[in-house]
Amino acid sequence: MKALLLVIALVYGLFGYSQTSPESKLGTWYMYDGTHKIAEKFSLKTGIQLRTYEVFDNMNLWFFYGGGNYHLNKKTTFTLAYCYLDIDRSFAITELPHAYENRFYEQVGYNQSIFNLPISHRFRLEHRILNYKHNTDFQNRIRYRLGTKINLNKTLFVSLNNEFFFNFKGDLSNENRLCANLGLNINKNSIIQFGYLNHKINGLNLHRLQVGIYLKTDHTKKKN
Repeated sequence: MKALLLVIALVYGLFGYSQTSPESKLGTWYMYDGTHKIAEKFSLKTGIQLRTYEVFDNMNLWFFYGGGNYHLNKKTTFTLAYCYLDIDRSFAITELPHAYENRFYEQVGYNQSIFNLPISHRFRLEHRILNYKHNTDFQNRIRYRLGTKINLNKTLFVSLNNEFFFNFKGDLSNENRLCANLGLNINKNSIIQFGYLNHKINGLNLHRLQVGIYLKTDHTKKKN
């Protein structure tokens, strides 16, 4: 634990001292994600994210989402969801107004194993309604995430993934997310992850810490 705190302090010092650009700041994504089983093949999805330009300061956005999952089998899951985003980009570009986004998406998740290495695929089609001060913009895009999860023992694991973004208009691809996380299995229903995200978006190369809590609940079990 002391070694982990030392690494955080060193990275924060490198990116957080006397800098004025979001590229040289070490920001953080704080995340909660929940999956709540309500039937044999159906579950609800809930989540909240807070993204900051600095580790404990300077909000970038709030992100709330909810939806439903249909579990076709152990390998394949279909998801429909709605998201609401409160976005503040004033740290980097002061002339841009505060933005609010309503987002809907359809998603397919597929898991497989290649040479005993677990591989996850996530395909997502997003419909974005961005509301600025006196303007509304409608956008569509496709996202594809490729990842893996490697168990170190019964408690610890490492997850690696890269997500590609493709737009229907404007720049074909102006965003990419590459991240590596160390995960801790608290129990069979609770996971904590901590890691690093390299977020390239609109010409910026951002460095972000990730802190995530992932919970699963099963509402189909009968109480004694």
